[in-house]
Amino acid sequence: MKKKLLALFIGSALVLAACGGEDETTEKETGTTNEETTTASVDVDKKFQQKCSMCHGVNLNDGRGDVPDLTTVGSRLSKEEIEDVILNGRGTMPPGQLQGEEASAVAEWLAAKK
Repeated sequence: MKKKLLALFIGSALVLAACGGEDETTEKETGTTNEETTTASVDVDKKFQQKCSMCHGVNLNDGRGDVPDLTTVGSRLSKEEIEDVILNGRGTMPPGQLQGEEASAVAEWLAAKK
């Protein structure tokens, strides 16, 4: 029993470590104005591939078996609800994978998936 519990703990730690941790890089100023939309200033597809596809899969539905299919997530959750999950986590999803403008842009992009 103890061996199974230890294996489960180690496996969970490895999964959480794999879903996170990319070094933050500083982006150069692009000369854009604040009037532009959030999604225009964030490469949403690139952010999804970098931060989310490890667990959710590159096609939003071909990830690990215990994570939700995101192909129609917009029909189940609003942009605000999706952003809350991104920021605060839910179930096996760890919080804080994206923050601020990036979280908002990805939430908006996913909310359009209906």
